[in-house]
Amino acid sequence: MLINDHFQNYKSYQIPKAQLVIADIPYNIGKNAYGSNPAWYLGGDNKKGESKLARTEFFSTDKDFRITEFLHFCSKMMRKEPKKKGASPAMIVFCEFEQQFEIIQKAKDYGINGYINLVFRKNFSAQVLKANMRIVGNAEYGLVLYRNKLPKFNNNGKMVYNVIDVERDKKNRLYEKIHPTQKSVKLLEKLIQIFTDPGEIVIDPVAGSGSTLIAANNVGRKAYGFEFKKNFYTKAKEWIDKNEHFQADIKNYGFPKTLMEKQQPCLFDAQLTI
Repeated sequence: MLINDHFQNYKSYQIPKAQLVIADIPYNIGKNAYGSNPAWYLGGDNKKGESKLARTEFFSTDKDFRITEFLHFCSKMMRKEPKKKGASPAMIVFCEFEQQFEIIQKAKDYGINGYINLVFRKNFSAQVLKANMRIVGNAEYGLVLYRNKLPKFNNNGKMVYNVIDVERDKKNRLYEKIHPTQKSVKLLEKLIQIFTDPGEIVIDPVAGSGSTLIAANNVGRKAYGFEFKKNFYTKAKEWIDKNEHFQADIKNYGFPKTLMEKQQPCLFDAQLTI
């Protein structure tokens, strides 16, 4: 369920409490938003000069996102810690490197006392377009946050490493690139499966492209998201609806019947095998 509203208004929607709250928050980098993005240059080529996106923001909240309000929401929407060991809820927050320290400190004000840092390693770097760079970034950062008890970990009894390789989504006809900071559905599926069981609730307070909701649906979880910007919400809702039809067809018929009738393919090529 994707809601076109700010997460601060959550009380209006009677959303159930979550086993996992997952969010890619604005990095508060303002007019340097495209600093590590090929779109800064014309055609992605630094020899052609800067594009109209140079020195602009991704979106209007990219300079004044209020972390305290976000953490207050998360503290209210996470399930209570159960007595049972290894079943506690958690948050996963994608964030800018320096934001980690602010989040860790402010989270304690809301009873969220534990954290594990995460590094998401990519096999590419957009920063290679910067002629003056010699050491380029190929990683993003995040945090697992929890109250006191360690959260649920589903990894077949194996350890979960805090450096996680990002598997990129295949660019086929059902794949949508909606948001400038959109996360891989494959990566989100992996995280959701580690920290939740089938049927449990996942909430994304800043849903953007809706990729979290798509990932949750793909792995049998129930997801709720908030997206305040109408243009992102509209495109995300269309993508989510299309993917839900696909998943329902796979469950009922074993192949994407509805999408094939409309001559539309599925999200992942592997699932097209009939």
